[in-house]
Amino acid sequence: MVEYNYLHQPPRFLFFTGKGGVGKTSIACATAVRLADAGKRVLLVSTDPASNVGQIFGLDIGNRITAIGSVPGLAALEIDPQAAASAYRERIAGPVRGILPEAVVKGIEEQLSGACTTEIAAFDEFTALLTDTALTADFDHVVFDTAPTGHTIRLLQLPGAWSGFLEKGKGDASCLGPLAGLDKQRSQYKAAVDALADPGRSRLILVARAQQASLREAARTHQELAATGLFGQYLVVNGILPEREAAQDPLAAAIYRREQTALSAMPAVFDGLRYDRIELKAFNPLGPEALRQLLLPAPPPSLASGDTQAKIRIPCLSGLIDDIAGDGHGLVMLMGKGGVGKTTLAAAIAVALARRGLPVHLTTSDPAAHLQETLNGAADNLSVSRIDPHAETERYRRQVLESKGACLDAEGLALLEEDLRSPCTEEIAVFQAFSRIIREAGQKFVIMDTAPTGHTLLLLDATGAYHREAGRLTGGSGLPVQTPLMQLQDRGQTKVLLVTLAETTPVLEAAHLQADLRRAGIEPFAWVINSCVAAVPVQSPLLRQRAGNELREIEAVSQRHASRYAVARLLPNEPVGVDGLMQLAGGQ
Repeated sequence: MVEYNYLHQPPRFLFFTGKGGVGKTSIACATAVRLADAGKRVLLVSTDPASNVGQIFGLDIGNRITAIGSVPGLAALEIDPQAAASAYRERIAGPVRGILPEAVVKGIEEQLSGACTTEIAAFDEFTALLTDTALTADFDHVVFDTAPTGHTIRLLQLPGAWSGFLEKGKGDASCLGPLAGLDKQRSQYKAAVDALADPGRSRLILVARAQQASLREAARTHQELAATGLFGQYLVVNGILPEREAAQDPLAAAIYRREQTALSAMPAVFDGLRYDRIELKAFNPLGPEALRQLLLPAPPPSLASGDTQAKIRIPCLSGLIDDIAGDGHGLVMLMGKGGVGKTTLAAAIAVALARRGLPVHLTTSDPAAHLQETLNGAADNLSVSRIDPHAETERYRRQVLESKGACLDAEGLALLEEDLRSPCTEEIAVFQAFSRIIREAGQKFVIMDTAPTGHTLLLLDATGAYHREAGRLTGGSGLPVQTPLMQLQDRGQTKVLLVTLAETTPVLEAAHLQADLRRAGIEPFAWVINSCVAAVPVQSPLLRQRAGNELREIEAVSQRHASRYAVARLLPNEPVGVDGLMQLAGGQ
């Protein structure tokens, strides 16, 4: 049996975190099975909004502890973050329903409808599992799929007297919704954060792929968590292509070289961090036996009879770009979870439109090095800008303190400064920077990478919060404020592209994001399925079986989620530079 660093003398609580599509749910489930096979009593808890733990074990689990009959000693619990958020909203809005005007109550409910509230509500649900030993007394280990992010931990560590601050009218908390109900349980949250920070009780495992972008994302998560005092993390690099698959397949050989290069140049923040490698498997990790095999070296796969790459309609990305180009100008927003390739696809679409002679402005809030490395040069008709979240946030803080803070006493100013340290302040600041650029879309194409989510748009516009934020900057002068939501809702002006991978979890996450956007009145123009093996001919037995699995996900997208979609094929080399990006776009 393979021995992994992250499983050496495991503490009671194990937390797996990582971006969509890296395999954290599968690894969490496989870890729980291995611990149970070793005679431990294990509770597997999922807080993932797109949880498929029940699907993996073939059971209806839900928000109750359910024994996994096929694995003695293992039980599972799926915390539904949306249901938790709904209950959380009702606890806060319920007491004022029928007392305050209906419009005010709806505004409170909308402020409590976003991602911050969902994070806090989910944390609220499993806090008891960390702090109330009676609830988990029957278990030796509790394995969590999806750990709290650094963002969540920072929210929980904000110590201010929010209720009194707001009642006195001394501030308009940028993250008012989730923070409004924190005070009553602050001591319990502190105990939970303390448990997370104790390596004798808890271990956080970062899951990533052997890709530069994925490793960068994991490095950022590592730094965020370390900044909140959560040290002693472990790294698991999942889905590494075995060298044997590279023997007779040029694509597999190129992927193998690419992954080994990424592993040899991992971000410096991982220096000294204990990490493990898990090989890519040909099978879907469904059921206990498959989960056991996931953590073992795999023999070469044998192809079943027939062609695993049976044909279904796989529309190429170039056709979608042709449709976009027909308008001559407009706003194109790429959205999706981390690790699905939004920045690379945004650059590819921008270069392809510029090659058609159309003026294009590509903008991103992703780290500058990533975009510059992707473009690796300049192109005619293409201008590039980067919104620096830290610089924009600092500028926004200064403006608010100089305007709103000018009329506050020392106590009010201190609390306003604390309010502005909320992670949601960055979301507002970046959105305002994006809003300035949106205006250019009437004369040219604006391609927006790392776009605001539906939650951000609702928080800043539909509830009037954006107007209040603008009021901070104008000092309450009453000047009219123009918001961009109507433009984003107009499909004639704005095209939203949802980026995903042909894997179960990224597809489910994209579907959740689509529902979020629709709630804001924004209908996605199309889905883009990135890095698709099924779109290219392969000889590697493992890749051919992977392609067969992808076809089922592509069919799910076409039949259940998207009225229009396109597929970007997996390339032998990283799509870097204008020529590489044109290959990804289907133009070469």
